Amino acid sequence: MPHSSAPVPPAPSGTPVPPGTSVPRAFTVCFVCTGNICRSPMAASVFRARVRDAGLDGFVVVDSAGTDGWHEGDGADPRTVAVLDSAGFETEHVARQFQADWFARLDLVIALDRGHQRSLRRLASTPEDADKVRLLRSYDTSAGVDLDVPDPYYGESDGFEECLTMVEAASEGLLEAVRDAVEGRAA
Repeated sequence: MPHSSAPVPPAPSGTPVPPGTSVPRAFTVCFVCTGNICRSPMAASVFRARVRDAGLDGFVVVDSAGTDGWHEGDGADPRTVAVLDSAGFETEHVARQFQADWFARLDLVIALDRGHQRSLRRLASTPEDADKVRLLRSYDTSAGVDLDVPDPYYGESDGFEECLTMVEAASEGLLEAVRDAVEGRAA
């Protein structure tokens, strides 16, 4: 779908904005899995590349977190790093636990499976915050009825490759939804 006019980018941090000028804030997306070392950093890396390739770098902020804090401060699982590296994606990452007060600054919270979706919706203090929580594979029209991205942590490297395939397939539809939201803000 062609997009005739590019949205106005948000002002860089510290840039003075003339009085009376409205500057849209960046659209924020946070991917969430269990420990924030496998699926969510993988999804964030892939989506960050899609955002950059689409020319939306200054318009979209991509983040990730885990529902649990078991791995806080750790890097991504080495198998995640290997799969991302071999596919040409960035791999810099530090695991964090999702906090309920983040809903205020996030536009979309992308859960990697239904368990994460339930946990995140329980954390939401308002119906509007709960509505921000979506399943990643819901953006993949070929996903069928099983919208979970399986946790590859306890398996072999082929599970990480399968995870990457699912993440890449869903990222295209998510990018279109985010692009539409960004353009809607700029209109």
